[in-house]
Amino acid sequence: MQITDVSAMTVDVPLIELDERLGIGPYVTNHGQVESMERVLVRVDTDEGISGWGEMRTFLSAAATEAIIEDGVGPLITGQSPFELERLRRQVFIEYTNVELFFAAVETACWDIAGKALGKPVHELLGGASAPEQTAAMNADAANAESASGDEVEFAFCLGILSPEESRVKAREALDAGFSVLKTKAGRDWKQDVARIEAMHDEVEGRLEFRLDPNQGWSLDQAVRVGAALEDAGIYLQYMEQPIRVNAHDSLATLRQRLRQPIAPNEDTYIPNNLRSLIDAGAMDVAVLDLTPAGGIAGLRQQAAIVEDAGVPYTHHCAFDLGVRTAAILHAVHGLPGFSLPPDTTYYAWEGDVIAEPFELTDGRMRVPSDPGLGIDVDMDAVEAYRV
Repeated sequence: MQITDVSAMTVDVPLIELDERLGIGPYVTNHGQVESMERVLVRVDTDEGISGWGEMRTFLSAAATEAIIEDGVGPLITGQSPFELERLRRQVFIEYTNVELFFAAVETACWDIAGKALGKPVHELLGGASAPEQTAAMNADAANAESASGDEVEFAFCLGILSPEESRVKAREALDAGFSVLKTKAGRDWKQDVARIEAMHDEVEGRLEFRLDPNQGWSLDQAVRVGAALEDAGIYLQYMEQPIRVNAHDSLATLRQRLRQPIAPNEDTYIPNNLRSLIDAGAMDVAVLDLTPAGGIAGLRQQAAIVEDAGVPYTHHCAFDLGVRTAAILHAVHGLPGFSLPPDTTYYAWEGDVIAEPFELTDGRMRVPSDPGLGIDVDMDAVEAYRV
């Protein structure tokens, strides 16, 4: 089997507005706000009539992203086997740039092709879906073995920067929808960030865990004050995500020593070799990984092995994922053992999707597809309706 073509198309899907149940638009962050999100869908075709799909965000523009995929990455892998994932990943190298960001969606499509050709879902090809069940059985923990063997993945609810009172409403909605973890953006006003967590914690009477993500928006002293203020209020976050700028690993280590709030780098994990540096510096309690900057599912597997070997728990990041990348995340976190914390998602807040059978979120969980490959079909009518 050989790759014959790589094509890309961009869609722009609106978010459900805040005044509707589970709506989060506009989604306000430290560096802007989102009312809709452009997503690039990537299709890889083969000479045996099997095609696979991947998905990523746009970088710079839709046209620029599509051009890099079609005119840059595509010619490098055309005529080669989609099964040779590691070879392709090492071959797609361009000096002075991290082209793995653009290769990731192509790589995901190759996993989709391989699964379809073999008649197996991607999580089975990854080989680790039953590993948590085995571990629980070895520990003679029947209850955990039963839950570990399920085919559902728990997710964390994501929320932008709102007022404390607006945040209260959304925290209640998340709890009522069955979520156990809520992640909220931060970084514009650290005192307001503390007030919002306190308001939500009060609203749900401590029945939600919280993640606080300023996207590098705090200075070291502000991060110390946020963590200490929440400790004084008796609130212990599941983690503080990338509280300060990237490549300040000694400062992250200092922050970790000064607070009892777990520290979880995210953007720092996008930079090659940073995971090793973070581990050596003692700068993280949790790793927030992402398959796109990792170069795809195989790259994510490599990163997961590094942090698991260091004894660091890890989870998966959300980038406003539609159904194709959500499927890839489901297979990855189910098929790669060690993802012990719920991945983030905003899937509940899309106006629509581009897959024929959108995922259902029940009690904060989504079912892992069992059909071959990623287990999804792209609805081309929906693609055309949202196409840029």
